[in-house]
Amino acid sequence: MTVMADLRDADRSLTRRAISWDSPWAQRLLPPVEEAAEHTKLWWGAAVVMAAAGGWRGRTAAAAGLGAMAVAQVLANGVAKQLYHRRRPPEEWVPAEDLEDRPDSSSFPSGHTAAAFAFTGAVAPVWPVAGALCAVPAVMVAAERVHSGAHYPSDVAVGGAIGLAAAAVVRAAPRLRWRHAL
Repeated sequence: MTVMADLRDADRSLTRRAISWDSPWAQRLLPPVEEAAEHTKLWWGAAVVMAAAGGWRGRTAAAAGLGAMAVAQVLANGVAKQLYHRRRPPEEWVPAEDLEDRPDSSSFPSGHTAAAFAFTGAVAPVWPVAGALCAVPAVMVAAERVHSGAHYPSDVAVGGAIGLAAAAVVRAAPRLRWRHAL
């Protein structure tokens, strides 16, 4: 077997294991996390709270988070999903109650995870406490995407990498603009 075949098999095995994981806390926590993350509601809500309660630092963190999230959404959903189409995990692996909400778009990469990691990655350097608080639901979003059968772990990993790259670009943008002006 080739390395790529081994990686594909491991990805599929991890996906099946995650979907079949029958934990009471996961059954209680992950569905509300998914609902909150749908259409980036969770991150918009966090930005509003930070901007309202955090003064200058909160407004700066919220703006950085929303900017990074927008960049990540364009890269993940507007570019990567259009360039590489990957089928979602097989329907027979997924419980019937999770099938009705599954998207039809490409599985690769996870746009939800890209948004979550971008927002958190851009907030953390500006306001570390808020970034740490955002990291918990960001990781839960990533776990939920695999547990619900919407994505393979590699989709989530690449979505996270896209999100962190988008956060780095947004953090670097003011410095790049300043250097260009000189």
